[in-house]
Amino acid sequence: MSAPGPESGWARLAQSVAELLPPDEVDGVWVFSPLRHDAREWGTAVLSRHDGDRRRIYTARYTLTIRGKERGQFEASVQEVGSGPVEALAQLLHDAHKRIDDEQPPLPVSPDAWFSASGQPR
Repeated sequence: MSAPGPESGWARLAQSVAELLPPDEVDGVWVFSPLRHDAREWGTAVLSRHDGDRRRIYTARYTLTIRGKERGQFEASVQEVGSGPVEALAQLLHDAHKRIDDEQPPLPVSPDAWFSASGQPR
């Protein structure tokens, strides 16, 4: 992921996530290549959250209208897709990747960099 501007889909998604999850508990972010078709862009990220003795995995998605009269329209969703013991991160990520059904593996991104792009402190 390149350094996103404040109006990028990634920055806006990170801001939406920060409103739902404590950014200081997010210890891993993996982003899939965004898809563009016609006037829209879709992005998906997987997040790992350390919550006490549990690890929670979330899928965060956005849709951004990039052309036309509705340019800038943005929708985001965050869904918990798995949880388990802290040491089960590899299996939880594998299971989350299977549910997303994307051919290309996601790229790891530093949570600090991801949240800072949205203007959210960590």
